[in-house]
Amino acid sequence: MDNLTKTGTSILMVSSDLPEIMAIADRIYVMREGRFVAELACEDTTQEEVIAYATGGREADEIY
Repeated sequence: MDNLTKTGTSILMVSSDLPEIMAIADRIYVMREGRFVAELACEDTTQEEVIAYATGGREADEIY
């Protein structure tokens, strides 16, 4: 994956393994009830914030 991203290729990764996502991704799109509710930069977010959006503990950003 690193070689692909170095050439400018985007990769869409779907996972429920939050530590893995936080370690690999640049951005996280959080879904709740079939809708995107947040777009988060990994360097500026925490696992707790991702979980809050995913479970409804934080209001949706209405990105879509």
